[in-house]
Amino acid sequence: MEIDKEPQNENVIEEVVKKTKTGITFPKELREELFEDGEDYYFKLIVPGERDRIILEFITEEEAKTLSNKYKIEKPKVPKDPTAIKKPKIRKQGAVSPNWGEYFMYDFKNQDNVKPILESAFYKFAETPVNLEDAMGRIKFVLVSFLTSTKTENAKLYFSVVKFLIDVIEKFNQPNLIDWIFEKIVPNIHSKFLYEQSLLELVEISLKMKRFEKCELFIFYVLKNIDEYPRSELYNIFNSFKELIKRVRNIERTEKIDVLLKEKLLEYGEGIEDVDYKIQVVEFLEDLNYIEAAYNLAKEIQKSLPAESIKLEEVRRLVRRLHTTPITENKQL
Repeated sequence: MEIDKEPQNENVIEEVVKKTKTGITFPKELREELFEDGEDYYFKLIVPGERDRIILEFITEEEAKTLSNKYKIEKPKVPKDPTAIKKPKIRKQGAVSPNWGEYFMYDFKNQDNVKPILESAFYKFAETPVNLEDAMGRIKFVLVSFLTSTKTENAKLYFSVVKFLIDVIEKFNQPNLIDWIFEKIVPNIHSKFLYEQSLLELVEISLKMKRFEKCELFIFYVLKNIDEYPRSELYNIFNSFKELIKRVRNIERTEKIDVLLKEKLLEYGEGIEDVDYKIQVVEFLEDLNYIEAAYNLAKEIQKSLPAESIKLEEVRRLVRRLHTTPITENKQL
């Protein structure tokens, strides 16, 4: 007697399927075998705990509605966090990350909302090749969407974006952003202090990137801003000079930059009466290695002091120190 063999389950179709950026597509042969044009089909999708396969089970439309309602109850949908940032892979050598302590030097109202958007822009700049339009679109969004009716708050926002972009320029070699900052952000900063600080940032990064003509322009605007202080505010004037000199003294400069700085320092050194500030001018000139100009001004201060002045010995020491530095002209102690 012949024994009936149990029929074997044979696969209808076997095919290799690849997931692409747009998803997974059923092979044409499978679609023709299982589906009719114009009909809707519903599936129950199952991924086992091992995560080694995806199972699609045919179900009816009614079953689909019942299961959908069930899943909504069991797993309520959590709204997507609009501040969540998915960091793309950085293809540059070495790990880079935003330096928030440098960007947010002055707290402002919308800081917490601005931070995640700047972070997403940072990682866009970090991609290779960089999608500049996408990255800058995020920057522009910040500059438009988080302004308030308070000029001080807006100035702090603008300055934070300036600091952020300066870091981007240096980390990702984007010198084209120097002009963009100067033209699109700096004119909108209605705070004399933060306006000047932004220009100082541009001065320093321009020198580092060897954009000397740009640096000359930015220094001109810094000096113009200093001149707009009343002479009664010498503290602010000299603090601005101090910050400017700190940015440029250890970096290669052009002759035009030297002329701009030297002439403006001498203008103040000769135009004020306060001895302490005159001495500061001499020290600024020395910091910039304008030894001849520093020595000559120090000698003038020494000659103008009465014999009983408590500043006389300090100025003499300054003159002696400058005298030991080689310069071309003859010096008389």
